[in-house]
Amino acid sequence: MARYNPSEIEPKWQSFWDSDQTFATDRLPKASKRYILDMFPYPSGDGLHVGHPEGYTATDIVSRFCRARGISVLHPMGFDAFGLPAEEHAIKTGEHPRIQTQRNIDNFTRQLKMLGFSYDWDRVLSTTDEDYFKWTQWIFLELFDTWFDEESNKGRPISELPIPDPIRQEGQASIEAYRDSKRLAYQDDALVNWCPALGTVLANEEVKDGLSDRGDHPVQRIPLRQWMLRITAYAERLLEGLDDLDWPVGIKKLQQDWIGRSTGAEVDFYIGGTDDSTWRSQRKSGGLPEVADDDSLRVYTTRPDTLFGATYMVVSPEHPLVDKLTVDAQRQAVSDYREKASFKSDRERTDGGKEKTGVFTGSHAINPVTGKPIPVWIADYVLAGYGTGAIMAVPAHDDRDFEFAKQFELPVIPVVDPPADLEDREAILAGEVCFVAEGQAINSGEFDGQTTEQVKAAVTASLANDGLGREAVNFKLRDWLFSRQRFWGEPFPILHEVDADNEPTGIKRAVPFDQLPVTLPDLEDFKPHGRPEPPLAKADDDWLYTTIDGKRYRRETNTMPQWAGSCWYFLRYIDPKNKTAMVDPELEKAWMPVDLYVGGAEHAVLHLLYSRFWHKVLYDRGHVSTPEPFGRLVNQGMILGAPQYHMSPTAYQESKSTLADIGLEGTTVGEGDKATVVLRHIDDHSDLRDDETEKKKGKTTISGTDIGVLAKADKMSKSRGNVVNPDDIVREYGADSLRLYEMFMGPLEATKPWSMDGVGGVRNFLDRVWRMIVDSRSDNDDLNSAINDESLNEDDNRVLHQTIKKVTEDTEAMSFNTAIARMMEFTNHFSKSDSRPRATMNTFLILLAPYAPHLAEELWSKLGGTGSIARQPWPTWDESAIASSTIEVPVQVNGKIKAKLQVAADIGKDDLAKVALADSAIKDLIEGKTIVKQIVVPGRLVNLVVK
Repeated sequence: MARYNPSEIEPKWQSFWDSDQTFATDRLPKASKRYILDMFPYPSGDGLHVGHPEGYTATDIVSRFCRARGISVLHPMGFDAFGLPAEEHAIKTGEHPRIQTQRNIDNFTRQLKMLGFSYDWDRVLSTTDEDYFKWTQWIFLELFDTWFDEESNKGRPISELPIPDPIRQEGQASIEAYRDSKRLAYQDDALVNWCPALGTVLANEEVKDGLSDRGDHPVQRIPLRQWMLRITAYAERLLEGLDDLDWPVGIKKLQQDWIGRSTGAEVDFYIGGTDDSTWRSQRKSGGLPEVADDDSLRVYTTRPDTLFGATYMVVSPEHPLVDKLTVDAQRQAVSDYREKASFKSDRERTDGGKEKTGVFTGSHAINPVTGKPIPVWIADYVLAGYGTGAIMAVPAHDDRDFEFAKQFELPVIPVVDPPADLEDREAILAGEVCFVAEGQAINSGEFDGQTTEQVKAAVTASLANDGLGREAVNFKLRDWLFSRQRFWGEPFPILHEVDADNEPTGIKRAVPFDQLPVTLPDLEDFKPHGRPEPPLAKADDDWLYTTIDGKRYRRETNTMPQWAGSCWYFLRYIDPKNKTAMVDPELEKAWMPVDLYVGGAEHAVLHLLYSRFWHKVLYDRGHVSTPEPFGRLVNQGMILGAPQYHMSPTAYQESKSTLADIGLEGTTVGEGDKATVVLRHIDDHSDLRDDETEKKKGKTTISGTDIGVLAKADKMSKSRGNVVNPDDIVREYGADSLRLYEMFMGPLEATKPWSMDGVGGVRNFLDRVWRMIVDSRSDNDDLNSAINDESLNEDDNRVLHQTIKKVTEDTEAMSFNTAIARMMEFTNHFSKSDSRPRATMNTFLILLAPYAPHLAEELWSKLGGTGSIARQPWPTWDESAIASSTIEVPVQVNGKIKAKLQVAADIGKDDLAKVALADSAIKDLIEGKTIVKQIVVPGRLVNLVVK
């Protein structure tokens, strides 16, 4: 094998690593530790495309680098394998989801091993493994067994929940109901996104424009009894915990915005009738109740100073008081409106660009600061899940309220005086323009003339004194809807007590620990009912019912969402085979937190927020030792498909016949305004190439025509036909070329387009590395004749130590592209040298090994190294060797290098110029010419512009 042949080298070393257990993790760190983690992949049937290995390659480089520096490394891999795709496949084919899931896992595993990633494969896990979801169920029971104590600001066992005496006197059923109302895992009638076609509830993030993101099926909002997780109890801690995390600023901001903390006031508006004096007197003596009564609408507002400008109220279509508020004459109109609103997503409802819709209830509420009645409307721009589901509308000072008021001709009363020099001031005061900033109060009774902040404080205090309001902190964050009406998910370990007729009594209990895991029943039919009833209800009675301590119970038939298993997998990696605990406390304390977590920014909110929530609960209950799971987070950028030439559908239709004549056809991708036509060859469906286009007057056209085209790189997708399979790249170029190219494309965090030319360029570099050490002209794998045991000269020694320093520092900083560039410079330098000391080549291979491990292993072996290069210590540099007494400085004439000078490293600007002008080659070139400009950068270059 005289030439570099990855197809022989790579399988050989992958097999060696497996048999040698090169990357097995120490049970406990020996000294310092690095827990380096990739975000949990979902094993889709399509397998990996070349965008996936980018983050995996980055963590693999860091893992190999750290091991070489004597650091104990935990670098595991597993699969987030529950979810809708496998169940959809089961519905279509009748094949059990587990079969397809395992097939996909096997393919992913093959591809990951093919790329040489140094995972500890003895720790691999899947969320679908019964030994794994036993502990997912156990964590759920911990949530079920926990309530949040606001005084201590932590979760505590439900057994420690103080029971009020009136509740205790009512008996055990009332005590259990009270406990259920405080648990972190609880059931509630929640407004959900119900998709009949998929047969399940979807999260808001799984719905776009009223359609499911999988299959584009209609989605309707309906109330449904669901399991919820009380993540809102941890909102403040989730917000505060971000301060100490080494995460991208943008990711922190996304979480902060999702949690959405704001300060303001809760205010009650009387709806019991037009005379509210009795109600007011009761409130003044009793204070604002914890929960609003049926005679009041409670709102949350960040601008209590604008209460005098509240001219109407709006409740969400799902508000529980809609029926009470709706008069008979409006009942049909309200019913019709609510039905239409149920088919809209939250994003559609809150889209500021759309015309506001609404319907009048026929009722009025009393503005607590003016004492005047104002109409109560229903409108879908108010969401049940934010605040109280009702707002006081101040159209003069809120854009959405202003649009609604203009649409329905409702009063606009300005109560904030804008600055005198504001251009629209007169229009604002006339109620013709909305003003949302702060100013001085007007039309606000005794508060006129005070600043916005003064009025906020004074109005809130006055309302609190009258029992009509209070200061409040609000969060956008909603409790986590945790139920799914699907088969392929973790069963809930909850039992519902039933009577002799199998009717539920309302009492729930946890499945005993010794009966975990609750496994999925055998079903012949995986199809959903088309109604909100879980498929597990089809199971036979032997699974559905059980008797414990003489009482009969029915199992919970909802399943957990796909997010469940991914909330804690990083803990199980530490101790994956433990039969008696989620994780051994000694091991958890030794390895946590995760030191480096790498994955896509698309998980910025949900996965990361949910994981942090679960971890904090486990921390409060004493099961983990760190308050946060992930210390440092890095988001790799997206790798786009190679640029494709396209045109608009209209332009394509106009030139369709001409394109057909030259062997081109169009494939439409996208829909509506986003539709575009990608041009491909009719014979083999390949994309139009760069060399088939030309520039004409600044416009790109197809060669030989006037047909204009545009080049654009898009996200890889099957519909665009731009997906690149890593199997194909490895087959043609080798895994090391793929790894190296993805790291060389640019900064890890940047978005980058794929280029096959780039892969070929990196492969050429690896060929040069091979030839630098192996004689490619020999059939016997002889070493290159330049390999020897000589000492380095000063110049070569400087290059070596500069390379060690640069690669070390850049790898530490995860600046992989610049580290690779430096190794290319090293190779170029030594490929021209007649002396390549064996020790120097070995040192270079150790630097290269994290990036191109297969090639490095093979060449290490050929140079006489034993064992794996992965176990060799990382080299250190000699600063004195870098600070050489002489350096090489290029001299350019009109931008082209014409000479190289050996000069003192500390030479000054003037002296460097004199040396350059005195060089014989330069003197000959500029003789008889005028030096127009002289650019001298000490230590870098001299450039002479002459004419």
